Amino acid sequence: MLSQVVELIESKNDFAITTHIKPDGDGVGSSLGLCWLLRSLGKNAEVLVNGDVPPAYRTLPGADEIKDVKSVNGKYDAIFVIECSDVDRPGIEGLDRAFTVNIDHHATSEHFGKVNWIDSTASAVGEMIYNLCKAIGGRITKEIAECVYMALVTDTGSFHFPNTSERTLKVASELVKAGARPAKISEAVYNNYPWSRIELMRQVLGTVKRHAGGRIASMRQTLAMREAAGAIDGDNNGFVNIPLAASEVVASVYMRETGEGTYRVSLRSKGDINVAKVAEQFGGGGHKNAAGLGIEGDWDDCERRIVDAVAEAIERS
Repeated sequence: MLSQVVELIESKNDFAITTHIKPDGDGVGSSLGLCWLLRSLGKNAEVLVNGDVPPAYRTLPGADEIKDVKSVNGKYDAIFVIECSDVDRPGIEGLDRAFTVNIDHHATSEHFGKVNWIDSTASAVGEMIYNLCKAIGGRITKEIAECVYMALVTDTGSFHFPNTSERTLKVASELVKAGARPAKISEAVYNNYPWSRIELMRQVLGTVKRHAGGRIASMRQTLAMREAAGAIDGDNNGFVNIPLAASEVVASVYMRETGEGTYRVSLRSKGDINVAKVAEQFGGGGHKNAAGLGIEGDWDDCERRIVDAVAEAIERS
């Protein structure tokens, strides 16, 4: 709970913050926003991530200080784990032995932390970091504002996803007042990709298929496509949303090959179609309109099983 997080910060001094492997804008923005908040309170804090930070988020203040690590030691009083469904998601050894604080806005998050603050009503963990700053009496600095605004703008799809609420827009307004620059942040997110993204998109869109009378669209990304495009992690951000631009498509399935017979699947939907429930059937999770999962097996069979489950979700909606 929020009160427990406040009490912990006030009573301890040395903190680390981490998020899931292959971090997104909410993961990076919220982690850096929390880091700046802790430092403003006179605490020692640093952000740890397993792997590279995607280029779109490297413009954030403090991004150049993020440490690429594979394990942690016991020198921290607590480690904040941001936007992770379980303690394994950051891909960092030693977290299961540390005093962890789980901060997430996914209702499907496991309560793996010594302290768990889960708020499924928040549009992004960034919104929760803003609330924490207010609760602990901190000042929203320009650095905090820019990082948290990045979290909001990416997890709400520039404020047009269903998770955008009146509260979200009020928070965004306060962040802009504190120094966040919407145009600069949007430029970094949406107009800062290498040509490899365009090449990868061309190949992925060539795989689009429609199912269930055109209501479901599916796409595939093979490892060969990624290699041919010279793409890196993050170049495919947002691809899953592209088919939803068609009025008749109400759900999108995007399968990415991660190894032989292994896939990472992103699900998106419109309206009342709950793809989080679909993801849970395969051991994944997420939000009602945005979820993900991992699956193994024959590609065609895996796609059929997932599409069938999404079709059932559409019928139930």
